[in-house]
Amino acid sequence: MKPPNKKVLIITYYWPPAGGPGVQRWLKFVKYLRDFDLEPILYIPENPEYPIIDETLIREVPSDIQIIKRKIFEPYALAGIFSKKQTKTISSGIIGKEKSQGILEKTMLYIRGNFFIPDARKFWVKPSIKFLSEFIKNEGIETIISTGPPHSLHLIGLGLKERNNCNWIADFRDPWTNIGYHSKLKLNKASQEKHQLLESRVLNNADLILTTSFTTKKEFQSKTAKPIDVITNGYDNTDLDFTPNLDAKFSISHIGSLLSGRNPENLWNVLSELTKEHPGFSNDLEIKLTGAVSDEVVESIQRFGLEKNLVLRDYVSHPKALQIQHNSQVLLLIEIDSEETQGIIPGKVFEYLAAKRPILAIGPNYWDVEKIILETNAGEVFNYEHNGKLKEYILQLYANYKTSSLSVDSHGIEKYSRRELTRKLANLIKQL
Repeated sequence: MKPPNKKVLIITYYWPPAGGPGVQRWLKFVKYLRDFDLEPILYIPENPEYPIIDETLIREVPSDIQIIKRKIFEPYALAGIFSKKQTKTISSGIIGKEKSQGILEKTMLYIRGNFFIPDARKFWVKPSIKFLSEFIKNEGIETIISTGPPHSLHLIGLGLKERNNCNWIADFRDPWTNIGYHSKLKLNKASQEKHQLLESRVLNNADLILTTSFTTKKEFQSKTAKPIDVITNGYDNTDLDFTPNLDAKFSISHIGSLLSGRNPENLWNVLSELTKEHPGFSNDLEIKLTGAVSDEVVESIQRFGLEKNLVLRDYVSHPKALQIQHNSQVLLLIEIDSEETQGIIPGKVFEYLAAKRPILAIGPNYWDVEKIILETNAGEVFNYEHNGKLKEYILQLYANYKTSSLSVDSHGIEKYSRRELTRKLANLIKQL
């Protein structure tokens, strides 16, 4: 008789019906962990404030999975003096440029950065440690996993490790003190030091640290001697049960939020030049942006005379996002041009790979994404200064489009499937 699966407690803030890549990461791990003789148990908030809702993800939650919900105090829910948009954007890390911030947003950023350390979910830490300590003992759980941001959840993991001496894995979907928007939180010196201290305690007490990027792993290696592994995000073959229907237009599509700092004016400039230099290009071109797009990006596209080529669409469900990716002629990937974003690998990269459409990526120098795209032969990566090479690439894509031969000969993407990534996670858990 086969012995029962070992139980693994996963502590996460984001869970369906929340939308976004952070939700999908652990939703997919949970979906496949049982294939590797591990039984996931979820601990999530009962009354969370999610910036994005995607009801379609609920049906992917295994029906018989054990999910524990406990109430959380959400200060954002009490922020009545701020607009709903301000609350959502700051809650999700979408922070505008200094010059575009009003007095209320600046005040909220200061409060968020200096009074809620490490973040606004700090009030969930102590009651969760108290409750889960008993639960872990009663259920015989040997391994717990905290995933952040919000990084308050790592403090829950830290407290449980200290009380129960269980195996603890800290999963960092994003960096902590080195994340791009951290410097915009208007932290005073004492707050900066507290963030650094808490980060250090987590990194030096976890039994294993997981990151989603190679750069974040390297950064953390300078702060701890604890083992660190990279498990990127991925794509799920079971999500791809549909028939692609390629767009008739020469569509260049970006799916997901375009923050204020992600505005590749060199791309808009090149596309503008091509509309003037090549007959028919203007009529064929379609710039499809799906998700929250900053006003600055839209204004920039309009300034380059591409307004008639722009198609904007609000956030769509995950299945619809996948369909858009597979239907697009070219997939656009954009990251903020800064040293702090070199280690950001957006989750959609892997779904782009699965779509097998040419990827046009623009981001910082030494971007981790470049390694993935080049090794899989899935497209080309450019920085914010490239013009000539970028223009040549788009022209080649367009020429292939005109002859109905636009495709990509990618390879080696199978290791990024959600099931294979879960296999790697399961092996690491068993080795603890």
